[in-house]
Amino acid sequence: MKRGVIAIDETEAHETLLREAGQWAAAADAKLVVLTFLDESEYEKGVETLESVGKVENVSYDTGAVTEAAADDAAAFAAGVLDGMGVEFTTVAAVVGDKERGSRVVEAGEKYDCDHAFVVGTGRSPTGKALFGDFAQQVILNFDGLVTITME
Repeated sequence: MKRGVIAIDETEAHETLLREAGQWAAAADAKLVVLTFLDESEYEKGVETLESVGKVENVSYDTGAVTEAAADDAAAFAAGVLDGMGVEFTTVAAVVGDKERGSRVVEAGEKYDCDHAFVVGTGRSPTGKALFGDFAQQVILNFDGLVTITME
């Protein structure tokens, strides 16, 4: 195994999973791709804020700064969790709609040639899965490699 992709938020469950992924990566001399998500509404708020600040400062900001900031936050979180493990990682932020998280993990896995995915499942009821889909289930069914799931 050479590279794993892990989808994170800054929660205790994600911190635990990131630590486990880091241990796996350290033992396998592998790298990690740390993927964080911005909901479309979060992204739009960030863009609006940048535009407002830009008007006040009479400057134009690149809207990519919103995803860069999210990636930077995730990198700081990951660095704190992985500190001392000697694990190399890349951080990526993706803007997603309600049902896109699973497909974004799969896409990142393909793009970065990952052979292992790590995700935290939400524990939805069967009805919830039918209505809204299930993030972890999408990854299990579509990721071309091993998938490790922990539950919140």
